[in-house]
Amino acid sequence: MFFVIISAIAFGAIAIFAKTAYSAGSDPISVLFFRFSIASLVMIPWMIFRNIPLPRGRFLLGLILMGGIGYVSISFCYFTALTMASAGLVAILLYLYPAVVTIFSVLLFKERMTGLKLLALLLAITGTVLTIGPGGGGQLLGILLAMTAPFIYAAYILVGSRILRQVPVLSSSIVVMISASLVFGGAVAVQGLNLPHTWLGWGGILGIALLSTVIAIIAFFAGLERVGPTNASVLSTFEPVTTVILAFLFLGEEIGPMRVMGGILILVAVILLAKSEYRMND
Repeated sequence: MFFVIISAIAFGAIAIFAKTAYSAGSDPISVLFFRFSIASLVMIPWMIFRNIPLPRGRFLLGLILMGGIGYVSISFCYFTALTMASAGLVAILLYLYPAVVTIFSVLLFKERMTGLKLLALLLAITGTVLTIGPGGGGQLLGILLAMTAPFIYAAYILVGSRILRQVPVLSSSIVVMISASLVFGGAVAVQGLNLPHTWLGWGGILGIALLSTVIAIIAFFAGLERVGPTNASVLSTFEPVTTVILAFLFLGEEIGPMRVMGGILILVAVILLAKSEYRMND
């Protein structure tokens, strides 16, 4: 439980690190290039030290596509949304992905819609309306990007779940990170690299790469091995809570009662969906 909570807190800090880098003159493409490149350089020696083999054949190709298309799209939507909307709003909206996964599973894979799942979906929708609120909390495009990210993430999870049954999770993550690094490297080659102008901005980039990527991933897998996927998914709800609290403390973002209630409803929906999944697999 400790490992998963540490992972959630590390992931939750990513929005604050990103906004710090942006305020120092960087941009989403440059930040994401540094994120995945630095993380890959750290994770590859870790993989060699642990003697973890790289996947091969169609599994390798699938993971390259997941990283180069799926994770690149998710990251681009999320990090770009942070330039147009509050960190707390973007983080909470990303956590709609369990509800979106449920919808896709019912529509595409004919999974049974239980009463618990239906309740969770209604809570998630209500929570979304309350979280966005009448004021929006940012530009319309930023909110739309933030709401697009969980749909892409849901598709990424559904595709990845089939590949990850055959391939170790840590080696899969490394392939995904390297693939994303190469794609953002190409984007940087086209648009140019915008470096932070301050040490604080560089600290934000290193925080994203080392704390919110490397440490977050290793801690999550360490916890996942010990508590299982259901408990891990419930404990991961610390992530958006962390973002909202840190954004309030360090970015001065307001936390209105409607957003608090909306966030709580979305997190309750995540927990209900995790419990529903546990009952189905029991």
